[in-house]
Amino acid sequence: MVNENIEAERVLVIDADGTALGEMQIDEAINKARTNNYDLVCVAPNAKVPVCRFMDYSKYRYELQKRARESRKNQKVVVLKEIRLSPVIGQKDFETKLKTGKEFLADGSKLKVSIYFPRGKRRLLQFESSTDILDRYVAAMDEYATVETKSALDGRNSHYILVPKNKKKDKE
Repeated sequence: MVNENIEAERVLVIDADGTALGEMQIDEAINKARTNNYDLVCVAPNAKVPVCRFMDYSKYRYELQKRARESRKNQKVVVLKEIRLSPVIGQKDFETKLKTGKEFLADGSKLKVSIYFPRGKRRLLQFESSTDILDRYVAAMDEYATVETKSALDGRNSHYILVPKNKKKDKE
């Protein structure tokens, strides 16, 4: 609450440099703040006698927005990247997917490695070899990542979520 938006009749006033001016009527406090080129800002509205302070409110809001921008700039957003494997993947394609997965993990992203099972009889025939492909992929990524979650079979998909090893050490 600022200036005329303050609803109390009497307030305890603090000057811009922190000295207490005492309790006074709201109109008198607003006039005193304006003569000193400040706004009257309520800093403790729930107190028995609300506490108000002289300050440049627009500058105060600018500083808050600047701090919020800085905190957003410094935070790291975790991204989940996905690599899809096929039950009939060739060796060169497998190596390419490994290389791509290593790049994702090096960037600090989580990696979801999934395999898609086809419909029908091919699904039953390829299920064993497909789980071997996933296990082989995870074993190849062992020095770069650790397994966060493992899914046995989710519909026609199966997947692992891998987390970079250096990221796991930061949490511990």
